[in-house]
Amino acid sequence: MPGEVYQTDIRSAHRIVVKVGTSSLTYPTGKLNLSRLEELVRELADIQNQGREVILVSSGAMGAGQGKLGFDRRPRTIPEKQAAAAVGQGILMHIYEKLFSEYSQMVAQVLLTRFDLMDRLRYLNARNALNTLLQLGVIPIVNENDTVAVEGLKFGDNDTLSALLAGLIDAELLIILSDIDGVYTADPREDPEAERLPVIEEITEEIERLAGGVGTEMASGGMATKIQAARIATSSGVYVVIADSREKNIVRRILDGEPLGTLFVPRENKLDARKRWIAFGSTVRGSVWIDDGAVEALLQKGKSLLPSGIIRVEGIFEAGQVISVKSAMGLEIARGIVNYSSGAVERIQGHRTGEIEKVLGYKEFDEVIHRNNLIVIT
Repeated sequence: MPGEVYQTDIRSAHRIVVKVGTSSLTYPTGKLNLSRLEELVRELADIQNQGREVILVSSGAMGAGQGKLGFDRRPRTIPEKQAAAAVGQGILMHIYEKLFSEYSQMVAQVLLTRFDLMDRLRYLNARNALNTLLQLGVIPIVNENDTVAVEGLKFGDNDTLSALLAGLIDAELLIILSDIDGVYTADPREDPEAERLPVIEEITEEIERLAGGVGTEMASGGMATKIQAARIATSSGVYVVIADSREKNIVRRILDGEPLGTLFVPRENKLDARKRWIAFGSTVRGSVWIDDGAVEALLQKGKSLLPSGIIRVEGIFEAGQVISVKSAMGLEIARGIVNYSSGAVERIQGHRTGEIEKVLGYKEFDEVIHRNNLIVIT
């Protein structure tokens, strides 16, 4: 059976993130699907009773607010989206708290924006707060803070948020519940010959091409965002399952080892917490382009980035910020915490390490980016 070798890890998963999408929680009218919510809550409460730790990433706030406000379409402007989210988040949490309390489970609302994970201190504070909630037996219910987030601070969808969250708290398993039961060789809505892929051991360009656009009108993400989320989570050592939320007892059956949906296998050498933040949580402030020799040194030899290999600087950044490292062809190959400002890097690019002090009048580091602060992302 495909994926059977991985089922022991799935069955033994202790810390689990479950993400459920808007289309799984609402009717096309925008009203909440209370029957589906009740089933989900009962299942998660039962899993928590087993001694596992559960974190729920729940969409649906904007959809609930849309229905309550009487909108006959998905909000289009940022103020409309923020208003719908503000109304809907209260509705959604009230229902969750009521349903979970029937099973003697405590819940906590956690609202995040990308800025909370971009800033290293906020990132660590979020990690500590979530870990404390889990230790106290509380089920965190996480959503993007759509009421205050604008495009520059948004995750874009809760698939990305759930993947970053899974890495943040060192989860073993991320289950993404949607209105489709996995990744297919073609769009099953259009091609009756399309076949579901039960296991994906590596996310290749071919796998990414299988992803279509966004899903339903109520949702913001499609299969493309789910595959990107799987890439982020598997880089952090997390198993990912994309499955159909309409299946009865879907989460329990996955944890029992039933081969449902599509299973993504994590990387053997997962990134540590700091490098996960560099790769996925931080904001890229600028970029440097490097020659072929420097590319080889980074990718093949695991070396630091020295000024001699830099051929171009883009953007304005300060020392200590995260920048992108690109090949001469403009392909991003790495990200890292830079030791010098953009102005200083422009002055020392192409120079040897021994010439830094002569050019700048000082030398704090030999490397523009030390290998311990650099993560290859190709």
